Amino acid sequence: MQGIWGWVGPQGNRDPDPLLAGLAPGQEGEGPTADRIHLENGAVAGRPAHGGRVYNRDGLLVAFHGQPRDSSGGAGDGEALAHRLANRYRHNRQDLPRCLHGPFALAILDPRSRTALLAVDRLGVMDLAYTLSGDTLLFGPRADRLAHDPRCGAELNPQSLFNYLFHHVIPRPGTVYQGIHRLRPGEVVMFADNQLETRSYWRPEFQENDATPLPELREGFRSNLRGAVERAASQGRTGTFLSGGTDSSTITGMLGEVTGEAPRAYAIGFDAPGYDETAYARIAADHFGADYHEYFVTPGDVAKAIPEVAAGSDQPYGNASVVPAYYCARLAREDGIEVLLGGDGGDELFAGNVRYAKQWIFSLYHRVPGWLRRGFLEPVSDLPGGDAVPPVRKLRRYIEQANVPLPDRLETYNLLDHLGAGRVFTEDLLAEVDPTQPLAEMRREFADLRGYALINGLLGLDMKYTLADDDLRKVALAGELGGVQTRFPFLDDPVVDLAARVPPGQKMRGTRLRHFFKEALADFLPREVLAKEKQGFGLPFGVWMQEDPTLKDLARDSLDGLRNRGIIRPAMIDELTGARLEEHADYFGTLTWVLMMLEQWLRTHRSEPAAETEILTGTD
Repeated sequence: MQGIWGWVGPQGNRDPDPLLAGLAPGQEGEGPTADRIHLENGAVAGRPAHGGRVYNRDGLLVAFHGQPRDSSGGAGDGEALAHRLANRYRHNRQDLPRCLHGPFALAILDPRSRTALLAVDRLGVMDLAYTLSGDTLLFGPRADRLAHDPRCGAELNPQSLFNYLFHHVIPRPGTVYQGIHRLRPGEVVMFADNQLETRSYWRPEFQENDATPLPELREGFRSNLRGAVERAASQGRTGTFLSGGTDSSTITGMLGEVTGEAPRAYAIGFDAPGYDETAYARIAADHFGADYHEYFVTPGDVAKAIPEVAAGSDQPYGNASVVPAYYCARLAREDGIEVLLGGDGGDELFAGNVRYAKQWIFSLYHRVPGWLRRGFLEPVSDLPGGDAVPPVRKLRRYIEQANVPLPDRLETYNLLDHLGAGRVFTEDLLAEVDPTQPLAEMRREFADLRGYALINGLLGLDMKYTLADDDLRKVALAGELGGVQTRFPFLDDPVVDLAARVPPGQKMRGTRLRHFFKEALADFLPREVLAKEKQGFGLPFGVWMQEDPTLKDLARDSLDGLRNRGIIRPAMIDELTGARLEEHADYFGTLTWVLMMLEQWLRTHRSEPAAETEILTGTD
């Protein structure tokens, strides 16, 4: 129910009010009333109660959502901000987004000249989809609402379905619909003369030779993060997602500092070995004197949430941890919480993901002199019968992976790549797609980061693919379903800017992840939390599906529903519903989940199971 929506361009003889209602997130009459402004050739709408504000400034329509602050320093008065933005649009629209800070989605429309500007914040906290239908630009927070607008009528995009199976999400700028796009983080769209121009106004830039003393950086980090938490906690009764990891624990502790009262913290547990982290959440809660609440998710909860999550998402989404995040948000809402703070972004700013250490280990191979690699190590690894000798087998695997260039090496264990696209997808769908596109897009993104140290290149890539395309979407979706607003203090601009100045060797020292982060918070976080390995809100779906009849039946029914859609080969569905899942519950459980969520999404967004030609051509 959040966001801004509207259009610029002719609407013919159509009544603008039903068109605006059709673009709105949520059902008509659901939640707070939206403010609407419509002029000839343009209209905007947003819900003030959810941060969506719309203004008419002498014929310019200004709409923004989130918590934007401009370079004058104020989040302040929406009227005043709209006035300043309108003036900047008239005089220097190309650089306009650079003056804004904080999370935002922005639309400025000039119906008289039929021009417009759309933008989202630097990290992509806010989402904005758009499409050009004839000579009308439509935009809104949900791609499905744009697709169902009578001026659009977009159909499913086979390439996006392929990309979904590759990434388990559909990365920006794509959507599941043909012709509908989403703004990338730090991107602006300009519309004029019935043409669209997209460009980046911000990309990650790392100051790797910054001379600021480390003690000053550490103190600046804590000060900036504390300020971010204070700002985020100023707009309603606030609590935190608490997983027991370093990021969520830090946010919980700082919430207590800035409010001067016991921080309200909410955690999710699982009665499944290897998945539950509530012991660490309790340690953090005790350490900071939190008002702590926890809920243990059951297989029955998961089965109930699956269709709700699918219906609530504007396109297929396959990250299973959205379910525990949803129950965490719901737990908080039942306790009267309006705003939940997440620790998302800490991994991508301060090197918290295990794969960073693995990539550093692989990079060491290319520091070995070439004569030694070619003259000794590689011949030894290729010895006949080497697979039967464990050290030789490990050396061979290490060399094989080390010789795969980045970013391809990050996808060495990609599920779709391992199984083979031809084994998963139907021939008809594969004829409509480019199987090389997902990696090609990653290579283009990584190419802009090659001038930086290895760790910063990986962080920059993950800011887009892991953070903006996946984790932020997960938490935002969970929050909306659970009835709370979500905020991300680590993504406050001063925190992001400071992280870019931390020397690469301080972010990750050898294989020690989060070195700078842990040094800066050594006297703040509990020792047990500082020492724990990263885990997160993982879901034991593969294990539970074998044990719980309801969950198993739902998964089997969903997979069977895909048989006639012309997307997945029936043989693959037979394989998943047969012995494969019992043999490798976690591995094939992931694919089962991703396919199940695809079918559940199609059921709630497409009225009937489609025949093969309906998916590929869009006919109904």
